[in-house]
Amino acid sequence: MPIRIQPTKIQSGLNRRHFLAGTAALGLTPLLACAPQSRDTATPVPQFDAYPPIVFVHGNGDTAALWHTTIWRWESAGFPDKRLFAIDFPYPLARSNDAEYQAGRSSTQDQMEQLSEAVQLALKQSGAGRVALVGSSRGGNAIRNYLKHGPGPAFVSHAVLCGTPNHGVIISNDRLVGSEFNGASPFLRGLNAGSEIVPGVNWLTLRSDALDKFAQPDGAGLGMPGVATGVTADGPALAGAKNLVLPGLDHREVAFHEKAFAATWEFIIGQPPATSKILPETRPVLNGKVNGMARGVPTNLPVEGATVEIWETNPQTGARLHAQPAHRKVTGPDGYWGPFNTSGPTATYEFVLTVPSQTKTHIYRSPFPRSSAHVHLRTAVVADRDRQAGSIVTISRPRGYFGPGRDIVTFDGQPAPGIPAGVPTNSTSTLALPRGTAQRTVVCRCNDETIAVQSWDASDDRAVIAELHY
Repeated sequence: MPIRIQPTKIQSGLNRRHFLAGTAALGLTPLLACAPQSRDTATPVPQFDAYPPIVFVHGNGDTAALWHTTIWRWESAGFPDKRLFAIDFPYPLARSNDAEYQAGRSSTQDQMEQLSEAVQLALKQSGAGRVALVGSSRGGNAIRNYLKHGPGPAFVSHAVLCGTPNHGVIISNDRLVGSEFNGASPFLRGLNAGSEIVPGVNWLTLRSDALDKFAQPDGAGLGMPGVATGVTADGPALAGAKNLVLPGLDHREVAFHEKAFAATWEFIIGQPPATSKILPETRPVLNGKVNGMARGVPTNLPVEGATVEIWETNPQTGARLHAQPAHRKVTGPDGYWGPFNTSGPTATYEFVLTVPSQTKTHIYRSPFPRSSAHVHLRTAVVADRDRQAGSIVTISRPRGYFGPGRDIVTFDGQPAPGIPAGVPTNSTSTLALPRGTAQRTVVCRCNDETIAVQSWDASDDRAVIAELHY
């Protein structure tokens, strides 16, 4: 299956895809996706063509979709959209043991090879000589491996590692044996042997002061309470790099927060951005891919034959505004469900995802102020304990965790369940409404971001997700 490049622009409702010969034998399917063309408020500044294009690299189990708010900020500050890319690794989850095959998961070698392909495609499309790589968590492992053990130094000018467990989440000879996240593993020992950075590349690490769940002296965040990890808060730092601390941010926020964007921009461009805010467009255009599952493991492989309906909703109630969906499509082999022309930057929508033999999923989203080709969808996985509920509503924050005392997270004004005290470790909370509850509005809130949803009946295998942007 060939590597695909998503178009740099959405024009006249059509997506153009470019297939490169000679890649099918590699067995690679990572998507290298560009954001749609900037319009209205954010005119690309020509002199930025002198700077390297950016390739964003997601973390363990994630997708390119996590970068869409970051891409909005780069566009809003004037960076050309044609020079912004995000890779979608086909199998985003790491193997339990990096040296042993595990179905539906990827090795460090897999991701290094796929990143290498993605860089070459970005160079080809942009016409640049070198790129800047920005990685979240495990994405930084792929970047370091590509630069130390692959051809990366010839093609990379900057490497930004956000919350990457550069010295492991634990250093142990009897726990997580062989995992790429174990500081005692051959993989991390090899990356950290000699110089921790590769000469000729500009290095930046971004880390939390104390709230990174994977940089803690106690293994509670790993499901090992009371176990000494041998890791401290400065575990993501690298000797020889510029190492910045972003106080109060958690493991994901050090990649996706506004402060992370500003620090990354200044490191690559050499001066602060003109704005860190997301500037709205008049009529955003959306697109994305339906991603699959393999033996219960999430993948970023496209799903053919999925039905996606988009309904405009009342932002206060989540109720549908019209008798017919604003958009409906059955996905083809590429898994893409769009493009979809929105009503405007403040409109709210319900995405209904139907995949045969999987849970029908109603996904409610915050308004989309700008266009994005990264609105990827995946069906919900319902826990056994929730199967008998009348309705299952989950609030999800892909770009951060919920921190008790730091974040206000509620369903209908009541504290969201299942959020433990201490270091932020959970990015979801699920409310199971009892059987017999009539369909109603459920207001989901995290700090200043609020999404109103409808509580669909779970008896016919439905689930509801309120997905936050920020």
